[in-house]
Amino acid sequence: MQQHPQHTAHQHRIVVIGAGYTGASAAGRLAARLHREDVSITLVNAEPDFVERVRVHQLAVGRTLRPRPLSAMFAGTGVELRLGRVTALDVEARTVTMANGTAPGPAAGGGAVTGAPREADGSRTVPYDTLVYALGSAWNTHGVPGVLEHAHDIADRPGALRLRDRLAALAPGSPVTVVGGGLTGVEGATELAEARPDLDVSLIARGPLGDWLSPRGVRHLRKVFAGLRITVHENTEVTAVHADRVSTTGGDVPAAATLWTAGFAVHPIARATALETAENGQITVDATMRSTSHPDVYAIGDAARAAGPGGTPLRMSCATGIPTAWQAADAIAARLTGTELPTLVPRYFHQCVSLGRKEGLIQYVTADDRSVDAVLTGRPAALYKEAICRGAAWAVAHPTLNLPTRRRRVTAQPAGKAATTV
Repeated sequence: MQQHPQHTAHQHRIVVIGAGYTGASAAGRLAARLHREDVSITLVNAEPDFVERVRVHQLAVGRTLRPRPLSAMFAGTGVELRLGRVTALDVEARTVTMANGTAPGPAAGGGAVTGAPREADGSRTVPYDTLVYALGSAWNTHGVPGVLEHAHDIADRPGALRLRDRLAALAPGSPVTVVGGGLTGVEGATELAEARPDLDVSLIARGPLGDWLSPRGVRHLRKVFAGLRITVHENTEVTAVHADRVSTTGGDVPAAATLWTAGFAVHPIARATALETAENGQITVDATMRSTSHPDVYAIGDAARAAGPGGTPLRMSCATGIPTAWQAADAIAARLTGTELPTLVPRYFHQCVSLGRKEGLIQYVTADDRSVDAVLTGRPAALYKEAICRGAAWAVAHPTLNLPTRRRRVTAQPAGKAATTV
């Protein structure tokens, strides 16, 4: 059983909400940067395991993912894990409210859920001095009729498992339709077509297939789609989803199962607070990922409206999330220890696309994410993408081993009133 540190009155309380790539990376990096006697680091998550979101399309088609219990990942780091679903955030009182979570069983490494103040309704309130907001994003239905009732998503593990059950029940020859021509849709369609060649897979894209890629990238993508016998409906808008079909501007497309990948929406909690947010609900931040309205709040990953090279907003992706997590963690540590603030601007190098287990596409891009002519394709690209995924998961699973540990003593407390212990 993981033993948790005893908090003292003088400790600076850092709470990280969300333990995906970004939240877990930030918590681990903070643990490697700050002295345990000076800070307490609490990681709040709804599930007991770290989920490799970039692999959930593999889970949906029946592949097994390696379990990564958070209790084991953070054992001995000083990071305290609390399981629960965040239900409210009070940025004035500086508290996080969460619904009761399920204690991890043997499969989750036997970690313990520590006590916290409990309200009459069973919720728990966690106070903070510094908050790292990493709740991420979920699927975006865009208000299209029938999506919630009839479509599946792979934005998280529960959604992927529901789709897996549905696909397992389909007879050979059944039509499966993927809505969305972005990276998630492309990866989902190719993974599905490769794993279940007995199904009739189609993809509906609002624009041309692979319209974010270079001409060489598009040619390879079309070649792979043809080889997997995926039918593509390009320049097509979806108007409704039904139990047995998808209605579009070009007519109905049969669908015994529909996978909806037409974009992501951020978690709605931030918009319900006094935090300054962008029109899509992302928290607006400065170059250190610090909230522009509340200096004791940092937002990272999909939750943040952060600027990249040239001031262009960073896109929602793992490639964005981890660098912003590092930036926030280093900035928090610097401000608490009186050291130099990080000045790096997150930038892009490539877009890594898996096209099943045997094929891939690496599209090289400019710093501000515009495609260039250079691509890597075929089996080498598949191996490249796999190495990237494994490296990211390893870095998250070994939070204090992936960089030199330099725990500094806290020398200053950020300005602002102290949070009241609840």
